[in-house]
Amino acid sequence: MSNRILGHFQESAELKIQAASALVQPIAQAVELMFAALSNGNKILACGNGGASAHAQYFAAALVGRFERERLPLPAMALGADAAVLTAVGNDAGFHEVYSKQVQAFGQPGDVLLVISGSGDMANLSAAVDTALEREMRVVALTGRDGGAIGKQISDADVHICVPHERAARVLEVHLLTIHCLCDGIDVALFGGDTDD
Repeated sequence: MSNRILGHFQESAELKIQAASALVQPIAQAVELMFAALSNGNKILACGNGGASAHAQYFAAALVGRFERERLPLPAMALGADAAVLTAVGNDAGFHEVYSKQVQAFGQPGDVLLVISGSGDMANLSAAVDTALEREMRVVALTGRDGGAIGKQISDADVHICVPHERAARVLEVHLLTIHCLCDGIDVALFGGDTDD
């Protein structure tokens, strides 16, 4: 068991080192896109399924609350956090529309949709991306493997951050590190300097 646990740590560390050079540029582009939206009075909507939904909620909480410094709250919302909305839309329209309906309700031109998917092939997330693009929003897609359908949907004006790995657990770990990079980058871009902690 000890060797198995060590193997998890080693594989995770190796992937992060290998992925860094490929991901640094799209992460920086995503920070610029989100900074531009927030500084223009727009907001960020975030969504995902399962563990990716938890990551979306964590990202929104770090913007509304704080990441590593005290600052004014930033407008962000996780679309998977409201169980009543999810079950109402899921029951009435189907699970494939649980996020697209919310993007249609809350998304405005200039807002950003952060969509998180390990495979990039979830129909409800693809529908949310379609709706965001129709509403003249920009999309940051955080995916894994080959990026799936979502990676092919987005335009050149959007940002695709694709973790080059097949294993879901490893992709999710790099997604969390990427979210930390996004939160830190947004804080520095908006407020400058280093963190207080």
